[in-house]
Amino acid sequence: MAPWPQIYDPLHHPAWSTLVAAVPVITLLGSIAVLRIRAHYAALLGLAAALAVAIGVLGMPVSLAVRASALGAAYGLLPIGWIILNVIFLYQLTLDRGLFGVLQHSLRRVTGDRRLQLVLVAFCFGSFFEGAAGFGAPVAITGALLLGLGFSPLEASGLSLIANTAPVAFGALGTPVVALAGVTGLPLASLSAMVGRQLPFFSVLIPFWLMFAYAGAKRTLAVWPALLVAGVAFAIPQWLISNYHGPWLVDVGAALVSLAAVTALLRIWHPADVPREPRPSRTGSDSREELRAWIPWLILSVVVFLWGLPQVKALLDGISRPALAVAGLDNLVLRMPPVVAQAKPEAAVFVANWLSATGTGILIAALIAAAVMGYGPREALRAYGRTLNTVKVSLLTIAAMLAIGFLTRYSGLDAILGLAFARTGAWYPFFGTVLGWLGVALTGSDTSSNVLFGSLQRITAHQVGVSPILMSAANSSGGVMGKMVDMQSIVVASTTTRWYGHEWEILRFVFLHSVLLVALVGLLVTLEAYVTPFTRLVLGG
Repeated sequence: MAPWPQIYDPLHHPAWSTLVAAVPVITLLGSIAVLRIRAHYAALLGLAAALAVAIGVLGMPVSLAVRASALGAAYGLLPIGWIILNVIFLYQLTLDRGLFGVLQHSLRRVTGDRRLQLVLVAFCFGSFFEGAAGFGAPVAITGALLLGLGFSPLEASGLSLIANTAPVAFGALGTPVVALAGVTGLPLASLSAMVGRQLPFFSVLIPFWLMFAYAGAKRTLAVWPALLVAGVAFAIPQWLISNYHGPWLVDVGAALVSLAAVTALLRIWHPADVPREPRPSRTGSDSREELRAWIPWLILSVVVFLWGLPQVKALLDGISRPALAVAGLDNLVLRMPPVVAQAKPEAAVFVANWLSATGTGILIAALIAAAVMGYGPREALRAYGRTLNTVKVSLLTIAAMLAIGFLTRYSGLDAILGLAFARTGAWYPFFGTVLGWLGVALTGSDTSSNVLFGSLQRITAHQVGVSPILMSAANSSGGVMGKMVDMQSIVVASTTTRWYGHEWEILRFVFLHSVLLVALVGLLVTLEAYVTPFTRLVLGG
């Protein structure tokens, strides 16, 4: 079969072609946010719309469209669905043993203020899991923890999504930035440093933004010292590590520093708007119970971090031989100029890394924790069966969502939308940043957005006359704000908080936050492109 070249103006009118390319996205989001259709039905409608446009308008061969959709569905199950299944399994194990109540009691020893618990869990703890694992794990874990701490399902879902923004570009041990360097050919160190000159501003802002979304302005001001410490203690290591070491350990290091700094502050300070309460006395049996409550999550932290190390991943991938080329799709789709400098075949490889997948690490951590909590094999297996029954519809939804994302990529629908942003001339620094946001909203991954649009960002930056490194980095920095509105993440959140079927409420909760934050990132990138002294950040001065 001869390679099929993507077509970026099928209707011979850029505006009409762009509008048609947006039909699948409009169908998906409109079904959920406006019509309030359950997510799995909305995903199937969106997939049907994407197939109709790809085949009927773009002329994509049916076999290629079907294989691209199937590849996306497979990716939705591994690694993303695999993470959700096993995180909820661990949560179910701790819930059945009554340890979540103990965990809540333990956190009160650090602070009884739910606002500060939110900062510790969603921002600090979530950033650690983003840095160690990424790919849905932070939202899944923090959503479950917040629910167990007494937050409502909407709060646990929406706030976890808002918190999981500033760390995303350096998530999974720097994977998005590493991928960006690969597709653009730009120096990895330069891209890491540039992202590290954009996101620290938002690392300081996000704790305040998160708290305002939860508690309002007055109650946010009452805890400003903790929010400032959390943000600054994250932002400074984020800048230092990204600029002077590289992208690999940015989030892990910054999260640990932030967590330690907030915990230390809470030993000497408490909010003025609540009376200081004496910490409950603790007996030896209390200490043992609290240790039992924390052990599953400590085991999870250690195992997930180890699983994310490049040496461990390489070893496990060598055992499982994960790369499988998709026959009938691999190298049979051509990306065309101006999206790339010259026609380039799109690889279609399913990375069946079942052994090195983050979800496998979570499963092993859950099994270890089950043994520590006194579960026998049959009891643990029954709990796993109940968990599988709980998430089965969510797994279908995520598979359909990723099918849309992959079909969008291989059909060229994403490129049509991207080229619309590339036509904005001097405003390109702003709209190029929004393009990164769109990429994550479509694909659910900052890594995927960088792979899709990294080359386009570099080419357009040359044409407009701004720094290619700045705009390539902006694709990743802007993309992080799209993480809270991508439907895969929303379904992860709704599943882990036991609120499946309410995705439209979660989307409405986070949508305006996402749009405002990406606009701020776009404004910063525009200033870095044109205005002194911000341009010195681009030069590293």
